[in-house]
Amino acid sequence: MQKLVVSFGEIMLRLAPPRMERFFQSPELMATFGGGEANVAVAVAGFGLPARYVTVLPEKHPAAEACIRELRGLGVDTSHIVRGEGRMGVYYVEAGANQRPSAVTYDRDRSAIALAKPGSIDWQKAFEGAGWFHITGITPAISESSAKLAMESVAAAKAHGLTVSCDLNYRKNLWKWGKKAHEVMPELFQHVDVGIANEEDVQLALGIHGAADVESGHLDRGAYEKLAETVLAKYPQLKMIAITLRESKSASHNNWSACLHDRQKFHLSRYYEITHIVDRVGSGDSFGGGLIFGLQTLGSHQEALEFAVAASCLKHSIPGDYCRLTRSEVEDLVKGGGSGRVKR
Repeated sequence: MQKLVVSFGEIMLRLAPPRMERFFQSPELMATFGGGEANVAVAVAGFGLPARYVTVLPEKHPAAEACIRELRGLGVDTSHIVRGEGRMGVYYVEAGANQRPSAVTYDRDRSAIALAKPGSIDWQKAFEGAGWFHITGITPAISESSAKLAMESVAAAKAHGLTVSCDLNYRKNLWKWGKKAHEVMPELFQHVDVGIANEEDVQLALGIHGAADVESGHLDRGAYEKLAETVLAKYPQLKMIAITLRESKSASHNNWSACLHDRQKFHLSRYYEITHIVDRVGSGDSFGGGLIFGLQTLGSHQEALEFAVAASCLKHSIPGDYCRLTRSEVEDLVKGGGSGRVKR
């Protein structure tokens, strides 16, 4: 049965140089919006499931108003966004190319969600009509109070009987408020049904180490089955864990696939070689949105995994955070498309 998906986290103003330029190489920045959990909501809505996004934004702020208008235009329910004190978070991203990596700089201290506390959001109302809740490891990293709010959210979701998914999304540049990720995330992860991660997330957020080398550009896929089994053994309430597998040849050339262990079987997806990457930011969120969609609407866990990997593969071709794709476009790639020929 299809369920309303609620996601919760911070959305930011995204500022980026045009094309592949360095910062202020020309005197302009492209202003859009993005954030892990909002990206998931946009993806889910684009694929055809009802999606609601919950966050805290500053009052009477033109960027916040524009952000809400855009989310509504993309089919996301914004009626439970809370307005509070603080500012709009900002992040700067410089797109990499070839051997020059992409670079992200966060400016989100004292943002509205960083100042928000437990009790700021009425979860009873936010979860009305919902069956699925999604969060990431980014929100607990922002501040001590937002970490407490994140913990409140997953506890409330479980109390309401929702399926809870969490993308661990380790961000080393955010964990500055006093505790490390591995001191916070294991407690939150105890409320999770569907885990999403990459190798580094599992190591640094959960303290679980595997045999794969994330820096080499070559991944031993066999090692991931053991890694997934280790996570499932440590968290007995987890129904499944999905792990994305990225082989980074350069900023412009990645190989991409994923695996999923549902306690019954270890599933491995099709493998994509992605060249001439346009924008990889948000591709993991496209995977998360695709997986949530697939698990609710498709016939098997393997099909859900293939849909998620195809969606995230295609996102690498789209500028900005959001996955601006339809279900049929993703399914075309799953069925063997990908030639890039013009459709007339």
